Amino acid sequence: MRVLFAAPARMWDEWAPHLRAACPDIDLRRDGPPESFDALIYAPGFPETGEPLDFGPYTRARVVQSLWAGVERIVDNPTLTQPLCRMVDPGLTQGMVEYCIGWTLRAHLQMDVFAQDGVWRHELSPPLASQRKVTVLGTGALGSAVAGALAGLDFDVTGWSASGRPVQGIRVLAGEQLDSALARAEILICLLPDTPATRDVLDADRLATLPRDATVINPGRGTLIVDDALIAALDSGHLRHAVLDVFRTEPLPSGHPFWAHPRVTITPHVAAETRPSSAARVVAENLRRAMSAQPLLHLVERQRGY
Repeated sequence: MRVLFAAPARMWDEWAPHLRAACPDIDLRRDGPPESFDALIYAPGFPETGEPLDFGPYTRARVVQSLWAGVERIVDNPTLTQPLCRMVDPGLTQGMVEYCIGWTLRAHLQMDVFAQDGVWRHELSPPLASQRKVTVLGTGALGSAVAGALAGLDFDVTGWSASGRPVQGIRVLAGEQLDSALARAEILICLLPDTPATRDVLDADRLATLPRDATVINPGRGTLIVDDALIAALDSGHLRHAVLDVFRTEPLPSGHPFWAHPRVTITPHVAAETRPSSAARVVAENLRRAMSAQPLLHLVERQRGY
């Protein structure tokens, strides 16, 4: 099985050993005649000329396996006719769960209000988790795992997705119930994909729907929130805090107002890293399935964008 590692060169040394260990029969290459490859392992940034990859010549490829969970930079490529699979990796999911639990607990316990200044603020003791309402926007693989973990800590969790697909043990609202999901969110976690339907979904009107003093945690996609509307909601005091891991432009420009805002915490897109040690096994399984004409894992629905 000849496979093209169609990813930026900096990723080769880290990924190649894990991919070869997970799939010993792989003939993994960084270049070669396009028509000779049975599959592509792809990450945006390839080729490094900055031009989009032309998938057309890869006529023999049975699958394009993305190394990213998000595929918004791939699905619109008009040359892509091969099946596209997104990355759903146990390590990536665990990282997202840990990130969201950590920042949810920080917001819930109001850790930042206890200044070390000699003032005894006993009146600021937080409620129990069962009294804290959390809403998770997006109940795919990541959102479902996060919602389940928070429910396991006894938070009052509601999920929302466009389809309302059930999640075991979680109340899930659907479609037009978005405002209801937001209105009860003392802590809002955004894990929606980047699609035409989700871009700018949290505009000024939707942010105003959140309860006063709500905290927004966004490790999903930077396009979900209108930046200026979020800053205005924080400035007015309607929102208590925002924890942002993803942005419309990355790295976030040094002059962006988020950096200096006292109610914003920035993390540099680290919530859910794809770890080669575990993700390589997911890639290997899909390569095997492609070559044996079995159903692929995590196949992208092009019309939905994920």
